[in-house]
Amino acid sequence: MKAATFIEPGKVAVKEYDKPTIQKPTDAIIRIVRACVCGSDLWWYRGLSKRESGSTVGHEAIGVIESVGSEVKDVKVGDFVIAPFTHGCGHCAACLAGFDGDCLNQEAGGNGGYQGEYLRFTNANWALVKIPGKPEDYSDAMLNNLLTLADVMATGFHAATSAEVKKGNTVVVMGDGAVGLSGIISAKLLGAKRIIAMSRHEDRQKLAKEFGATDIIPERGDEAVEKIMELTGSGADAVLECVGTEQSVDTAVKAGRPGAVVGRVGVPQKAEMNTNDLFWKNIGLRGGIASVTTDDKNILLDAVLSGKINPGKVFTKRFDLDHVQDAYEAMDKRTAIKSLLIISEK
Repeated sequence: MKAATFIEPGKVAVKEYDKPTIQKPTDAIIRIVRACVCGSDLWWYRGLSKRESGSTVGHEAIGVIESVGSEVKDVKVGDFVIAPFTHGCGHCAACLAGFDGDCLNQEAGGNGGYQGEYLRFTNANWALVKIPGKPEDYSDAMLNNLLTLADVMATGFHAATSAEVKKGNTVVVMGDGAVGLSGIISAKLLGAKRIIAMSRHEDRQKLAKEFGATDIIPERGDEAVEKIMELTGSGADAVLECVGTEQSVDTAVKAGRPGAVVGRVGVPQKAEMNTNDLFWKNIGLRGGIASVTTDDKNILLDAVLSGKINPGKVFTKRFDLDHVQDAYEAMDKRTAIKSLLIISEK
């Protein structure tokens, strides 16, 4: 089978591998239909984090189950599924509390390689999210919507729920990438009345407004905070931090009114942060790895299937697997908001 492989910073390539097989009774083998490139993939692509040369890549996909282990009972061969990156077991303390992103029974090293023709998926019984019907039952746009539920839409939603977004709230969203745009969708889904998107790119601003943003602020840092205060008077009720940089986190904390909560899902890019600003304004800080399976099963899959949300619009360029290098370059150069990979034709 073919799978995208990390060669060195700035270079990925398609290589041939043996088709994966069931190794544990909790495994499933999935034939991938669609996958995509994540903003977090750019960390190792740009050489900002370490990754072993020759390792397969990717962590977002939808596909069809080809085989299952003996302990997998809730899904079966032939089922069309979302393959979350979180691999929750469904029965540990973290999963039972609704935080399957922190499952205590995940396999060490994760389960990379979603950007390929087949995937061995661990903790398949609970973690996989079954989609009604077959891939051929869905339009191209709907398949894209479903693919976002493997990570990016669920991560944006996690930012919103971590920030405790409520009906009638004013919400600031830091970041205009696919996660930030999904955060806008999520804030609207949860009933926010005013959604302020922090964006300086025209194509992303347009999509932000389509998704529900009421205001756009292109400034950054303290200048951005001034603009937020001009619009709100006292700051936002909730802030979604979807970038991870020191400046973004600092702005997010300053953008909230006293007692606001910041929902942080941007992968941290600096180990230290000054928590004093949280103290002086009673600002809460929550968030982390998304609860993909939990939120997909509870709300997001139904929201997509019913047409309430259309997050698949974040895919602005598409590629086949043989052109995966081009898909990464499009993300790296910001010519694509999110790159779609068509692995098989349904």
